[in-house]
Amino acid sequence: MRTDGYAPLRDYAAIGDGRTVALVALDGAIDWLCLPAHDSPTVFGALLDPEGGGRWTFAPTEPHEVERRYIPETNVLETTFKTVNGTVRVTDAMALQDGGLPPWVELVRKAEGLSGSVPMSWSVEPRFGHGQGVTRLELRESTPVATDGRDAIAISSWDAGEAVVENGVIRSEFGLHAGKTALLALSGVHESRVHFQPRDGVELRLEGTIAAWKRWLRGQGAYDGPWKEAVLRSVLVLKLLIHTPTGAITAAPTTSLPERIGGDKNYDYRYAWVRDSSFTLDALLRLGYHEQAHESFTCLLGALESTHPRVQPIYTITGDLLTEERQLDLPGYRNSRPVRVGNDAADQLQLGGYGALLATTWHYVRDGNMLDERTGGQLGEVVDLLATIWRNEDSGIWELPETRAYTQSKIAAWEAFDRALGLAAQSQVPDANAAAWQQTADEIRAWIEENCWSEERGAYTMYPGSDALDASCLLAARIGFGEPDGDRNLRTMAALRRELGHGPLLYRYSGMPEDEGAFVPCSFWLVESLARAGRQDEAAELMDELLALGNDVGLFSEQIDPGSGEFLGNFPQGLSHLSLVNAAVNCEGGFSGAG
Repeated sequence: MRTDGYAPLRDYAAIGDGRTVALVALDGAIDWLCLPAHDSPTVFGALLDPEGGGRWTFAPTEPHEVERRYIPETNVLETTFKTVNGTVRVTDAMALQDGGLPPWVELVRKAEGLSGSVPMSWSVEPRFGHGQGVTRLELRESTPVATDGRDAIAISSWDAGEAVVENGVIRSEFGLHAGKTALLALSGVHESRVHFQPRDGVELRLEGTIAAWKRWLRGQGAYDGPWKEAVLRSVLVLKLLIHTPTGAITAAPTTSLPERIGGDKNYDYRYAWVRDSSFTLDALLRLGYHEQAHESFTCLLGALESTHPRVQPIYTITGDLLTEERQLDLPGYRNSRPVRVGNDAADQLQLGGYGALLATTWHYVRDGNMLDERTGGQLGEVVDLLATIWRNEDSGIWELPETRAYTQSKIAAWEAFDRALGLAAQSQVPDANAAAWQQTADEIRAWIEENCWSEERGAYTMYPGSDALDASCLLAARIGFGEPDGDRNLRTMAALRRELGHGPLLYRYSGMPEDEGAFVPCSFWLVESLARAGRQDEAAELMDELLALGNDVGLFSEQIDPGSGEFLGNFPQGLSHLSLVNAAVNCEGGFSGAG
């Protein structure tokens, strides 16, 4: 199923521990793992470089069929290999320690013989530093250890054959019979001593990890609607992307997966967007994950300290500023270059970030929380700054190189003032400038209605004077800009479906079919807009169609090729999954007010 060593993106499942994520292909290969954190260099990077990036394979050596699933209510993956001679189940997990984290990153792979006898093989090809480091392999106390400077991994194995180290690879072959178990564990450290763990400790952590995921999911969330399985899977994906210990919301665990095969729209998403925080906080709070929402909101406020009162679009997962973007000399996924580390969009003006920040705060306060005096004062200063810059052209929600007066950016600016006024009315932010904020909000609304509506197009256009349509205008219903069932919102929604739609999917804006796939979050925004407009039956039908487009374990990438169903863009994409959650909740509840 691979092409030139590359597996289809649809074939991957994600496991993780909150610090980092590993991607496991349908054929049992782990082709992606950054250590020790989401935004660290890879030790397995075959996803972008199948020849030199490194991977960990584990599968039968004879022809086989494959089925897989997540153990219900967990981020623990089970892959079942069936051959003519027997059946083996491989369980993959990144281990937790009593619900928390062990001092090392631990990736566990357990194989169980279910029937007959199956010849198995495994190989570990560690390649530190995105495959560009100097990886050294040696045996320490008969355990293979790979090192590169301050980074190290140890590969422990039990009843999985004798490990052989040669030519930069750790490998073994063995037979697995019914009723027998083989166990492998990777221990990864950074600036610390490598750990050699006993088998019983690994097995206990694996069992505890399964229990910990179930306990977390059952102990906080509350959703029992018609799309329960998809919603809970999405919540579990989001938990993988919420960085431990900071609480930062990572957009995706990958970099440079292309929006079109062979194209150059390949970006690093291993950072925290202010925009995503608003959607995520809303989803978490609606489902009852109050503690997680508090942690993530606190992290966001901490990151904003460094740029106050300016709101930068992106921050690192440790709350620092992104300082540069650079390119790596790698072939990229299916030869799609460049491969990027860092993200230049951090330096852009995106007015939407101001709206997202105030919306996030609104969600937080609406849930019964209170702001301290200092935070309230700082938020007021952010709004005062926005009052002086809202007329500026920006890069918009799509982070485009052409700065314009994008319609969605102005709607988001209006949102910031509207939410600030609501917070001031509750004495959460100072109300000294409330009258001026109200005047500015009115000015923005009037400006949008006068300049961004096209009667000829029957829709809000992408920016004044443009004929282009922009699916991000669907967010007007969530924001509460105009009535969701008002004439202009309904006509815009119809125009977007007519011109940007391909089946249940939507492209981001006009002219995109030749450049990229359909953008998955936009399609879920459409579900939410339909629901908020009171068209629940139509929204539910569309929701069912979209959920059928996920992969076999319910994951979504950033984009999908509408013709082939091929996944495109970074994966798994947090914005896709949190938009799914919000669509499901709003579709079932029929919300008509602002998000």
